[in-house]
Amino acid sequence: MSAPGWDGARNILCVRLDALGDVLMCTPAMRTLRHACPGRRLTLLTSHSGAAAAPFIDELDAVIAYQAPWMKSSAVHAPSTDAACAEALAAERFDGAVIFTSYSQSALPAAMLCYLAGIPLRLAHCRENPYQLLTDWVADPEPDATVRHEVRRQLDLVGAIGCRGGDGPLSFRVRERDIDAMRGRLDAAGIDVRSRWILLHPGASAPSRRYPADKWSAAIRALAARGAGALVLSGSGEELALIEQIRAGCGVPVQSLAGQVDLGELGAAISLASVMVSNNTGPAHMAAALGTPLVDLYALTNPQHTPWHVEHRLLFHDVACRFCYKSVCPQGHHDCLARVDPDDVADAVCSLLDSPAQQLRKAPGRF
Repeated sequence: MSAPGWDGARNILCVRLDALGDVLMCTPAMRTLRHACPGRRLTLLTSHSGAAAAPFIDELDAVIAYQAPWMKSSAVHAPSTDAACAEALAAERFDGAVIFTSYSQSALPAAMLCYLAGIPLRLAHCRENPYQLLTDWVADPEPDATVRHEVRRQLDLVGAIGCRGGDGPLSFRVRERDIDAMRGRLDAAGIDVRSRWILLHPGASAPSRRYPADKWSAAIRALAARGAGALVLSGSGEELALIEQIRAGCGVPVQSLAGQVDLGELGAAISLASVMVSNNTGPAHMAAALGTPLVDLYALTNPQHTPWHVEHRLLFHDVACRFCYKSVCPQGHHDCLARVDPDDVADAVCSLLDSPAQQLRKAPGRF
């Protein structure tokens, strides 16, 4: 049974103004929300980075990119831009808005935007009393009473209006054309995707979540010494210098896709890889969505973003300053990642290569 008014809500705005990984962690909740009402349509309001994921998320019908001024990554812009966004939302005549946030964020600016757009139903977690800004206020127990996985937090939010039963994987659909293109790229590099090969993703938007470059080089040497398989680095065009630094430092053959592929082709590469090694960043959540075994170099900046529903190994060094929620290490030592032994990275990869899940991934007909 849905909360009052939500049963008839067919045209829903989902708000998640963060980046790729945050959007992907909302997909089980969005799937649950969509399936709770036949014919329901979902539109995502998100950042430009988050909007890039929309073509690969089957639960979504449309996307609106908006650089909200209350978000860390947004550039300064004129207030008229925000007024124009409210007008654009009003024109869509949404029946309801579900505002997804992490517990360190306030839902009230987005709630005000939706209120000004005339969206009649507005749901969000909120610590302070939102009064008329929310029609469906879910008190936020985090972090005082509990800390939930980010996926569970969003599932609990839609559960508050009666949308329950969704506990499945994250969503990211790989397109056949991207699989074909990536097979061609890998074949040209001499990599047989039917054999074991490792995809390594050293980048992350926050410096505090990046395993040091020299440690990546050492981990690649250790993997090569163990005969783990072909090794391929991935990254954005902005990360080319980092990738080349790692390649120069490792002293063993390693291929690079950095700056050469779009998001769809990166998804294809992740889906085809035997194992992925990644910092805690968007592509790690893509691996979770695609069922690719994952070694997650997990900086202890926060506890809620561990891999969801995928076989994985979580590597970190415990520190007294854990869960700092900072983009740059406030202590300056970066010990939660810098003290992870590269040999432990190689051991974790090899344990996943030898796991029963690999046999399922090699089953006939998979990609």
